Amino acid sequence: MSIEEPNTLPRRTSIILADDNDSLLERETQLLSSEFDVLGAAMDGRTLVELVQRLDPDVVVLDISMPNGDGLDAARRLKADGMRAKIVFRTLHDDPDFLREGLLAGGMGYVLKDRLVSDLPRAVHDAVAVRKFVSASPNLQL
Repeated sequence: MSIEEPNTLPRRTSIILADDNDSLLERETQLLSSEFDVLGAAMDGRTLVELVQRLDPDVVVLDISMPNGDGLDAARRLKADGMRAKIVFRTLHDDPDFLREGLLAGGMGYVLKDRLVSDLPRAVHDAVAVRKFVSASPNLQL
């Protein structure tokens, strides 16, 4: 009789992405899939909420501006429903008011789309470690 070694590999962080831009979702999947398990993607707030409730990811990376419930509304709904996932907003809005709203909605990260490659993986790691991350910008301060 042989005894199998237990799987000692650490579990990879699971992610769901949300944006109404197909090409951006594809780019993010390519960027993140080497380090994280990308479970799926949604193109609107309503679909995102359903996907997160079904798949229970560790992190949700979402756009603020989406149809059928924007990212802020979706984040508020997920937090109200007791979702355990950490939230990272990814946005074009280099605006302190949007940052403040994102943090109030439960966001752990705020990544500007023009800093996607350099900032998104770090923001996901920081969110998992329960640290806030905000893309460098003269307009944005924690």
